[in-house]
Amino acid sequence: MTSARDRLEAALQRIDDPSGEGSRTFINVNTASARAMADASDARRAQGQTLGPLDGRIISIKDCIDVQGERTQAAAKSMRDQPLATEDAPVVARLRRAGAVLIGRTNMSEFAFTGLGLNPHFGNPGNPADRTRCPGGSSSGAAVSVGDGMAEIGLGTDTGGSVRTPAAFCGLVGYKPTKARVPTDQVFPLSFALDSIGPLAKSVADCAATDAVLAGIEPWHIEAPHPGSIRLAVAKGPTVADLEPAVEAAFAAGLKKIAAAGVSLGDLDLTPIDHMRRAGALGGLVPAESHFIHRDRMKERADEYDPVVRARIKIGAAMSGADVIAVQRIYEDGLKAMDAALQGFDGVLMPTTPIVAPKMAAVSVSVEAFLAENAKALRNTYLGNFHGLCAISLPLPVSGLPVGLMILARANTDKRLLALSATIERILRA
Repeated sequence: MTSARDRLEAALQRIDDPSGEGSRTFINVNTASARAMADASDARRAQGQTLGPLDGRIISIKDCIDVQGERTQAAAKSMRDQPLATEDAPVVARLRRAGAVLIGRTNMSEFAFTGLGLNPHFGNPGNPADRTRCPGGSSSGAAVSVGDGMAEIGLGTDTGGSVRTPAAFCGLVGYKPTKARVPTDQVFPLSFALDSIGPLAKSVADCAATDAVLAGIEPWHIEAPHPGSIRLAVAKGPTVADLEPAVEAAFAAGLKKIAAAGVSLGDLDLTPIDHMRRAGALGGLVPAESHFIHRDRMKERADEYDPVVRARIKIGAAMSGADVIAVQRIYEDGLKAMDAALQGFDGVLMPTTPIVAPKMAAVSVSVEAFLAENAKALRNTYLGNFHGLCAISLPLPVSGLPVGLMILARANTDKRLLALSATIERILRA
């Protein structure tokens, strides 16, 4: 591996390229401190020392996560006068201790509340596969920073798909851990019940190494299991309905390769155990919690909010107390039902999103047009959050726009999911 300083300088050059996406991808770039971190890593390496697998790796940080001495805005105009963070969020502190080079803070959907990755205040990072298309959200800048070589790993958050959707749209690996695995302290919340923190990278190995640091566990070497030891379910029901042709073809081809390699595949109809849609009919868990979080700020600064985000928060404002309690009970029942349904499987397979990345122009014509595509982008991923699962998105082999393959697994089976994902990744790349 080349020196951390050389790799950092190459990343900084890409960020500064006026013809590139740096100005729309990063809200803040920490050039001086990143150089100091890179030099410290190179000095350790020269002495034969290391702080672990992330020592010297270049990592971007999503703008909703506290970094000491910096303003956490969650890419929102209404947060421009927030005080500077007095300390790092635990995940940032753990990355520092692991020797990571923190290059800067990345753009995102305002308050992490949309899945397409557009932001009216800080700009729209162009998808690396097609600059006219959405990068996916809410961790849009995290994905583009990795896809464009401005960082090696992007730290994102995932409440309804905010790591996995941009990973799928941009052809990356995105990991959403079991919620309790990684602390969300000092991260601006979207949903207290569902928020999680995970990495975007170009390999399962990089995601696993980052997840270990974020979770505060000892680094571990992935031993990819033999395909014959893996038993996966293929989702049936709404998650595989109404797929765009490119997604349907890539998913079918991917399943064929996985089965041919010896992985055991069964069927699992998720329709009777999908509590997410029952909760959505009452307004949903995330709108209810987001209304609680934003109600005071909305009273004073509603006109500064992204109209799409404002519309979604208002859904929560319209919910009755009885609706909110009903949604919470449905959520608790859903955790148990999905866990029981996945007994006997290592995970369940489905397309990460039923669509490829939509054109920015097409979703920008109206709030209604945006919300229609946004619902599609998060339709499958949100299933994992609402039912308390861990999940990963892997890029499927395609000749056109990127398509993601998602594996959802039971809570607290993260290490098994990451290990078998390394096997699936190898099969898909063959």
